[in-house]
Amino acid sequence: MAIDFELLQALVETPGAPGYEKRIRDLVINHIKPLVDHWWVDNLGNLVAVKKGQNSDRPIMAAAHLDEIGFMVNYIDDDGFVYFNTLGGFDPKTLTAQRVLVHGKEDLIGVMSAKPIHMMTDEERGKASKISDFFIDMGLSKGEVMEKVEVGNPITRERALIRMGHCVNGKSLDNRVAVYVLVKTLEALAAQTIPYDFHAVFTVQEEVGIRGAQVAAHQINPFFGIAIDTTVAYDLPGARPQERITELGKGAAIKVMDASAICDPRMVSYLKKIAVEGDIPYQLEILTAGGTDTAGLQRTGKNGAIAGAISIPTRHLHQVVEMAHTHDIAHCIALLTQAVAGMDRHDWNA
Repeated sequence: MAIDFELLQALVETPGAPGYEKRIRDLVINHIKPLVDHWWVDNLGNLVAVKKGQNSDRPIMAAAHLDEIGFMVNYIDDDGFVYFNTLGGFDPKTLTAQRVLVHGKEDLIGVMSAKPIHMMTDEERGKASKISDFFIDMGLSKGEVMEKVEVGNPITRERALIRMGHCVNGKSLDNRVAVYVLVKTLEALAAQTIPYDFHAVFTVQEEVGIRGAQVAAHQINPFFGIAIDTTVAYDLPGARPQERITELGKGAAIKVMDASAICDPRMVSYLKKIAVEGDIPYQLEILTAGGTDTAGLQRTGKNGAIAGAISIPTRHLHQVVEMAHTHDIAHCIALLTQAVAGMDRHDWNA
């Protein structure tokens, strides 16, 4: 199944660490403006795009977060090496010798460095890496670094999106592939009449605590909520069947629960019904660690929401490169599009 690779590539490669989402938000705004009736950016930075439906009494909110895991400069030493805090969760062992972009007065390339293995003691070689072991080498003197970089500047990973077999592979598929799904859903719905007002919300600061979704749901007070995010595909050597969560190429994942939310059984049943009726392959997701915007949608509106989530199975999450199957991406777009269009044809009291 074909995807719009150029759009996905632009979304993935545009930087946007938590709290610093303006560049990626501006890219999304330029794409969705002609597809919706109106849009705005709230004080926290969420982009809310609304397609009007036939009725406004049961607003639908779908959320895909704009931010990617990243870092923040916290110190520059006398030799010009940059130290950092994390913005979101990282697996430290994946950072060695990886290129990053330091977003100061301009974007500057750097490389994650640590003590060379040749200089480690036997005890050090046997220990797991820690974030505090790393610093960024920018190939510049302290004076040159200080001219363009200061404490508080964000840092993101430097990595191109590529095709790999039936998959795409690159940084920040969490969550730019979900942003892509939501944009493509707006494209698919643009010429359709839908039953209820649809709020497509591109949220901020999810990786540091689901902050944007909470603010947006408080504003919108959705009746229905659907989060769009990635989830673990642990279909790798050594994984036991009960550990897999999801598998690449097996279809859109319909979330049952994660560590922050138990999805409303009515929404789970509805998404399953839509998948069956639309001949959309799907798999059920139970993620016991980690949470998504689902929790914010479900609990932060005045009345609470009938909430669930559609997840894109992704390998190597929160690592330097992540991988998703193009068929799964297409199936998630189809599932979300048909779910929004058919909300009024379901018995929500059952």
